[in-house]
Amino acid sequence: MVYEFRLPDIGEGVAEGEIVQWFVKEGATVREDAPLVSVLTDKANVEIPSPKSGTVVKIHAQVGEKVKVGGLLVTIDAGGAGPATPPSGGEAAALATPNAQAPSPPPAALAASSAPSPSVPPAGAPTGSLAPLASPHVRRLATERGIDLAHVRGTGPGGRITEADLAVPTPASPQASGEAAAPPSPRPAAPSRAPPPASEVAERVPIRGLRRVISEHMSEAVHRAAHFTYVEEIDVSELVRLRERMAKHVEKNGVKLSYLPFIVKGVVAGLRAHPRLNATMDDARNELLVRSAYHIGIATAAPDGLLVPVIRNAGTKSLRELAREIQDLAERARAGKLDRSELSGSTFTITSLGALGGVLATPILNYPEVAILGVHKIQRRPVYRADGTIGPADLMNLSVSLDHRVIDGYEGAQFLATVKSYLEDPHQMFAELA
Repeated sequence: MVYEFRLPDIGEGVAEGEIVQWFVKEGATVREDAPLVSVLTDKANVEIPSPKSGTVVKIHAQVGEKVKVGGLLVTIDAGGAGPATPPSGGEAAALATPNAQAPSPPPAALAASSAPSPSVPPAGAPTGSLAPLASPHVRRLATERGIDLAHVRGTGPGGRITEADLAVPTPASPQASGEAAAPPSPRPAAPSRAPPPASEVAERVPIRGLRRVISEHMSEAVHRAAHFTYVEEIDVSELVRLRERMAKHVEKNGVKLSYLPFIVKGVVAGLRAHPRLNATMDDARNELLVRSAYHIGIATAAPDGLLVPVIRNAGTKSLRELAREIQDLAERARAGKLDRSELSGSTFTITSLGALGGVLATPILNYPEVAILGVHKIQRRPVYRADGTIGPADLMNLSVSLDHRVIDGYEGAQFLATVKSYLEDPHQMFAELA
């Protein structure tokens, strides 16, 4: 019995996945429910188990290729007679289980054949009942313009619909208006540029997997939001002293007390005072969704790229709880052990490079959020005090990037002023316990 296994519906609006790692080879035997393939759907991988026991006859999608839901992944000889019937949508969805983020495939695997998967239609081919192949940015543009992507012919790789394709009239448009279809205006060709000499190319790095997701997300954020950044200098001398005293007690239980839990507390205080910054944009409806809970994303450097694990309901947690959760999420992010649910749903993001934080940076929004805080390194410098004396102080810069479409500069400055007041007088964080 030859069984054709297709990419199941993984849920949450996922229309396609990128092959990150195969756990089997052609000709190998595989047991039912054993790990079969790791597929990147967002900033986390989904490990899909084998639906049958048998011999792997053919792998139809190589590492780095993107396959749409319903696209053919692998053919398995399960023994017996007659072709197998693919599982129903519900059964197929149950096969896909979130798992630890798989490590990056070795360079040899990344260099595997890049021939298009048989499941991906050629450019211009109709997509049939499968979801059209398009990025989230293109999907939102299509929604705003009232365009049904099922009727758009994609000219990108593998039939992917690009933003330029949305400008071309759909096949139904001329008939609806009763006019003859005019040929689309040719798009200007990209300026030709001679490739560098082969001797000067040290390495060709495919933009795949998590790096591709980050690339698309950053491009969408820059193109959708109107970024502006406001900066404040903070005197954290008292915070430095308080953290050093508290660390002796907190770290007895194996929890490292960094400055981030205090900054999270200060940010939540700022968001309570200025709730419009604790929001996400719904560009399809042109609405700002002000959120009631404070789900704080913490940008974390991982081997494959930047991840943003989320602290849920940060406003209800103590400094010790925040410290423990930040440490746990960071460790599991670097080990690739976070699932999709832990990497989505943030309402505000904090990004910090710790001791490498530099003097100033202008963070890019974690779209569709409308605000992100950049945390920079603490430096001891002499300051001129109000009483006319000069003395040492621990200073740091905070930079907040905002979506100027919905947040004005004054509102952003007020928010950062609130955060500043809490970090310069951190004892306020415990006032509610009095």
